Amino acid sequence: MTKKLLEMNNQTDVQQLICQGSWTLANLNQLKKDYDQINWNNLKTIAIDGNAIYKMDTSGAWILQKILKQLNQQQTKFNLAHFHNEHLLLLKMIAAQETHLKEIPQPKRFNWLHRLGQRSYDQLQFIQAFLAFIGELSLIALRVIRNPRAIRWRLLLNIIETSGYQALPIIALLSFMIGVVLTYQMGLQLRTYGANIFIVDLLGFSVFREFGPLLTAIIIAGRTGSAFAAQIGTMVLNEEVDALRTLGIAPAELLVLPKLFGLIIVMPLLSMWANLFGLLGGMLMAKGMLGVTFYDFFERFAQVVSARSLWIGLIKTPIFALLIASIGCFQGMQVSGGADSVGRHTTRSVVQITFCIIITDALFSILFTRLGL
Repeated sequence: MTKKLLEMNNQTDVQQLICQGSWTLANLNQLKKDYDQINWNNLKTIAIDGNAIYKMDTSGAWILQKILKQLNQQQTKFNLAHFHNEHLLLLKMIAAQETHLKEIPQPKRFNWLHRLGQRSYDQLQFIQAFLAFIGELSLIALRVIRNPRAIRWRLLLNIIETSGYQALPIIALLSFMIGVVLTYQMGLQLRTYGANIFIVDLLGFSVFREFGPLLTAIIIAGRTGSAFAAQIGTMVLNEEVDALRTLGIAPAELLVLPKLFGLIIVMPLLSMWANLFGLLGGMLMAKGMLGVTFYDFFERFAQVVSARSLWIGLIKTPIFALLIASIGCFQGMQVSGGADSVGRHTTRSVVQITFCIIITDALFSILFTRLGL
């Protein structure tokens, strides 16, 4: 049978609480069990004997403090007897800490209007910091463009390889599948009215103007924008960015500009690549589903789809590149604290880039419609 660590002795004139054994974290469950088994009601005077306690840590001192607190609430007189000095000091420390915690004000629960205002203020702070980052980046970019020798060509070529060349397979696959899906969905309606050949018009305009550039931008946002944020965020945590400032090197010049210039170069090329495979997927689906031969597809395509549609789509890509590189790098610069901050800002960068890309694409659509393009 397990020996009790806390038990009541009623054989003396004054009720006595015997504390014994090891009052440590390992025996915390046993202490709680013994505490719950004691009837604390109707106690007038009690003596607490701690002579048999041979070991105590903060867990045991917390239980003892809990006992004293309950006795005070019941207005029961008590005295501590035969406790070791180090145990009394530990008990005093726990009591002082408990008092300190009581003095800490509880956080106020604000209403929805206050929370809305706080979030709006935080967003304005973010926009202000981002605009300051863009301003600094623009000044450095103008200085570097005037002096091409200052361009980090090796870093620039590395960005072109990792963000451009290595992204070709995934962009080709997804664009091909998008072409297949578009042709299937639109072909179902066109086949009903016997207008199979018009799939060429719809596919050409939709891929060139919207889906090619937009799909490319979203893929690069998830693949490359997140990588930019994680890479720079890790450097911030390792104090490498501070080391660059100490050496007199602007972090934006070394870390951001090569990424920005590299994406501006590769985004139009990747968009052309996406257009090619999007049309290829649509052309194969049109032949198998709608009976539109390759010859008929190319003949119709040359008649109805002009180069203007291609250029309208490509005009968007440098803007998308600016958004991906600037937001990704900015979120990386905002990392602070620990590794969880890297993940948080990386996720935030992808969400913000995707949101800004879609908003920008919508604004371009409205502008081109107003211009009659």
